Amino acid sequence: MIDKLEMFIALAREEHFGRAAEASGVTQPTLSAAIKQLEDQLGVMLVWRGSRYRGLTPEGQRALDWARRIVGDARAFRDEMRAARVGLSGDLRLAVIPTALTLVAELTSGFARDHPGVRFSILSRTSAQILAMLDNLQIDAGLTYLDNEPLGRVTTVPIEDERYVLVTRAGHPALAAGRIAWAALGTLDLCLLTPDMQNRRIVTQHLAEAGVEAVPRVESSSITVLVSHVLEANMATILPVKAAEVFLARPDLGAVPVVEPDAHHRIGLVAAYRDPLTPVLAALLDQARALARV
Repeated sequence: MIDKLEMFIALAREEHFGRAAEASGVTQPTLSAAIKQLEDQLGVMLVWRGSRYRGLTPEGQRALDWARRIVGDARAFRDEMRAARVGLSGDLRLAVIPTALTLVAELTSGFARDHPGVRFSILSRTSAQILAMLDNLQIDAGLTYLDNEPLGRVTTVPIEDERYVLVTRAGHPALAAGRIAWAALGTLDLCLLTPDMQNRRIVTQHLAEAGVEAVPRVESSSITVLVSHVLEANMATILPVKAAEVFLARPDLGAVPVVEPDAHHRIGLVAAYRDPLTPVLAALLDQARALARV
């Protein structure tokens, strides 16, 4: 039944029979037959049928919760048996908000040194996508904000507090005082992350509280694109300190703290709540706790 539940989860996630079949590595008729067999086994209709996918029935919604739990437990069981046989090994799938992409290397490098049998797959995603991917068993853990928007039922390990700097070309007048208030940012030609990013919502909130409307000239989901516009178009951007550090080694860039207030938001590791945790995930949470202490 596990393989059928896997396909059911894929269908609920993709909301399309063809895409769900492709994601499951089977043909569409095979997936459709598996869903029908699952319905026959359970004695309920799970999916509203028509010329195309029309959503889950109420019974299907409830079954989805059970499917995620059962498949998650089955994967955890396999992982624990593999760990008992060969030690920590396998693939660890992480999704990370763009502003924490440099932080994730600090987490994974120490883990990889201690557990060379584990391989990492790391994706850049928004905070909302990370939570959805945890629900759909697409990732094992994520690095995201812990204190700004609801997380649901997850295990969390706080790692660091994100603080903000204004990044501009070296010599820009905004750098002269060594710090700048949120209220003073309204006069600058800004480029910012896109509104679907939680960091952008945080920045917009602090600007609004300072009486500044966030109307950037350029929006992008890529920090590299923002910094490129700072360099080429003499714009300015607001970044977390950790995200900015990798670019500030360049002599033609400068940064100052954004203050009044000295805003900070907590970043940490999140994983789907499960008891017991898989050995690999338990070790990753321990690594996150060690990183937080450092």
